[in-house]
Amino acid sequence: MEYKTIARRCEARFTEKKSEFIGYLCPVSDEEQAAAFIEEIRSMHRKATHNCYAYILRENNIARHSDDGEPGGTAGVPIYEVLRKEGLTDVCCVVTRYFGGIMLGAGGLVRAYTRGAKDAADAAEIKLMALAERLEITVDYGLYGRLPQVFAELDAHVESEEFSDSVKITLSIREESCQALKAKLTDVCCGNVVVQTAQKLWYDFA
Repeated sequence: MEYKTIARRCEARFTEKKSEFIGYLCPVSDEEQAAAFIEEIRSMHRKATHNCYAYILRENNIARHSDDGEPGGTAGVPIYEVLRKEGLTDVCCVVTRYFGGIMLGAGGLVRAYTRGAKDAADAAEIKLMALAERLEITVDYGLYGRLPQVFAELDAHVESEEFSDSVKITLSIREESCQALKAKLTDVCCGNVVVQTAQKLWYDFA
């Protein structure tokens, strides 16, 4: 089980026929955080013509969007569709518009709000979160050189290494690959390896 989200908030802006569009994207974990982010952007842009938004949450599979005064379906849905197509969740996107005096038409609005969300998504640092186990592995120096290839094959992410009487390695690996890693390590080390589970967690494998 895994999902895509973003590491931190980001923004992007452009001008279309004298209207300024500013796309904001922020990681959120629940509706309260999403509402607070939307309100923050509204407060920042009180003179803006529109602050349209969409958000998608893993919690209860919630998804909401708003046109904030734009013609129905021309803003909130296009923003939502960008988030959905990018495969993002636990995110909120607000696209602010300062009207420049030239009408864009329904098609133009859809394209502009789509771009506002897409540009923000393109500026984001993506996180690929998966259920994982953090393991502590202890081996003798003579076996240490055999391990990096095993870790690479199973996409295990080494977090730290301690060198004393033996080598202690801390890493995270996807939950479904954990047993395969333990078996492989036992095999390549001829049983001379100690593997302990430190914790289970959501880990970024991006």
